[in-house]
Amino acid sequence: MFMLDRVFNPEGKSLTPMRGFKYSSWSPLGCDANGRCLLAALTMDNRLTIHANLNRLQWVQLVDLTELYGERLFEASYRLCKADAPCGELGDFPEFQRRHSMQTPVRMEWSGICTTQQVKHNNECRDVGSVLLAVLFENGNIAVWQFQLPFLGKESITSCNTIESGISSPSVLSWWEYEHNNRKMSGLIVGSAYGPVKIIPVNLKAVKGYFTLRQPVVLWQEMDQLPVHSIKCIPLYHPYQKCSCSLVVAARGPYVFWCLLLISKAGLNVHNSHVTGLHSLPIVSMTADKQNGTVYTCSTDGKVRQLIPIFTDVALKFEHQLIKLSEVFGCVRTHGIAVSPCGAYLAVITTEGMVNGLHPVNKNYQVQFVTLKTFEEAAAQLLESSVQNLFRQVDLTDLVRWKILKDKHIPQFLQEALDKKIESCGSTYFWRFKLFLLRILYQSMQKAPSEVTWRPSHEDAKILISDSPGMGSTEDDQEEGTSKQASKQSMGDTGKGVDIDDTAEDSLHQSSDAGGREPMVEKLLEIQAQIEAVEMHLTREHMKRVLGEVYLHTWITENTSIPTRGVCDFLMSDDGYDDRTARVLIGHILKKMNKQTFPEHCSLCKEILPFTDRKQAICSNGHIWLRCFLTYQSCQSLVYRRCLLHDSIARHPTPEDPEWIKRLLQGPCTFCDSPVF
Repeated sequence: MFMLDRVFNPEGKSLTPMRGFKYSSWSPLGCDANGRCLLAALTMDNRLTIHANLNRLQWVQLVDLTELYGERLFEASYRLCKADAPCGELGDFPEFQRRHSMQTPVRMEWSGICTTQQVKHNNECRDVGSVLLAVLFENGNIAVWQFQLPFLGKESITSCNTIESGISSPSVLSWWEYEHNNRKMSGLIVGSAYGPVKIIPVNLKAVKGYFTLRQPVVLWQEMDQLPVHSIKCIPLYHPYQKCSCSLVVAARGPYVFWCLLLISKAGLNVHNSHVTGLHSLPIVSMTADKQNGTVYTCSTDGKVRQLIPIFTDVALKFEHQLIKLSEVFGCVRTHGIAVSPCGAYLAVITTEGMVNGLHPVNKNYQVQFVTLKTFEEAAAQLLESSVQNLFRQVDLTDLVRWKILKDKHIPQFLQEALDKKIESCGSTYFWRFKLFLLRILYQSMQKAPSEVTWRPSHEDAKILISDSPGMGSTEDDQEEGTSKQASKQSMGDTGKGVDIDDTAEDSLHQSSDAGGREPMVEKLLEIQAQIEAVEMHLTREHMKRVLGEVYLHTWITENTSIPTRGVCDFLMSDDGYDDRTARVLIGHILKKMNKQTFPEHCSLCKEILPFTDRKQAICSNGHIWLRCFLTYQSCQSLVYRRCLLHDSIARHPTPEDPEWIKRLLQGPCTFCDSPVF
């Protein structure tokens, strides 16, 4: 058995080494330094690592949990508690198998972000975000790692506790998170290759507001040799019992096992059953939409089932319908499915199916996308969203983007509904949504580029020298060449969030060259004016927030490195802007500043940098510095950050910055909600 193990003998029997990944798991949003997701990856050689996307398109390994857990086991002499019998010699093969099974991961899953309390040196308590990673091993043990957020590496590991599940031949793992009367309960759902499913209590010490079960709860105890392939836990609201409940679904062979957990005065109520008649082959993948509880399953024959839970007086039932991928993609084999965070798309991994009764010689794996929502449903969900963050609903905004690009106009019902939301609520989220719609409409009005913009040109660059004799080029030719070159550049940068002024000018040149279409020019100018007005409103709202932070965190007249006086003057420079809140706030700040200005100075020539533009600062000698959109400071360094859509510029925090400025610099883009890199 040892010689045939490909992990220990990768070159044995002249076989190719084991490369690739067994399993991967994404953490919730907001776990890394940029506010995005961490990736836990389990390789074919049983090594568990955590990766983060610290820079754009650059993944970095932060920690190797297999190595750290092995060190912990070695220090404990491979015993979970001191009462265990002393371990044998490593030369004994059963002892070798025991040590191997207790540190070979099978599955790992992330919990939701929870809050822990940290005690400072002055005995003050502060809430610190943390996340848990549960790792299931071959022997049934579960290691629960606790990480402090943002996760930076080995130094962010808070604790590691090992739990004995008592499950033989474990196959799958999932977190059970339930909220009842503002009390959060948690546990771990473990499935076995023999069939049983059980919830294991997890004692979360020092985790604020979390509780767990007193003892394990068996959801399915029959060892019917139907292996549990996948488990999903969906929080729902019971319309008849008028309380929250938890729906657990598990794929067991060709069937779907479901269990409804409900806490009442009598205790924990458990209702379970199986859904049969879904597939003729075993289920290979299952996913769930946590927005409405819809479950999707697929088998290798290219059939996808949609299961919709419907509550009854006591428990629930499922209505299921078949999604035939063959009608969309032809004859295909499916290997996995996943639903997007807000349920707009279903991603399907497919390969070619049988042709004339023969399997294809080569397998070409493709990721296909199937829309699950209409444009109207996506727009309504964006308008009524409780998240109020465009970046976290990017699958819904993608459906809206596609519709506007196709029809080249914003539907009237969406415009009217958005205007009503802005008038009644005034939240900046709806202003950002309006800016998104206007930018997509502006992009749809532009002429598509005639050549691929990302492909490098092999033509020699031509330089126009107007003073050279004998060139034979007139000013008109030069202007025409310049406008064409600027037009191509704008087309390449339109999707990257460049300034609207440049793209508007270039598109105007295109329109006039195409035949002087006056209505199109006027339409583009009108959209450009609306975009500038929305951007200015969002800028002013964020300026008020920055000034509020300055007022709250300054007791005396001090230089906070934020151009406070310049921001105040910029807000009051427009006579048409009449905001009583802003005027009162500025009055208090100017009174506290006591006629001090604290201007910024150019690092090259030491001249004063006036605050005349929200995007850049220009000194009297012509030195240009970009301004940080989060604090409105000038970025006088060679390294700065940019939002994901290249919409805004932000500076890096420095060690001398106070905590409130560092907190401001952690914010997302004020125009598109994207994180900043």
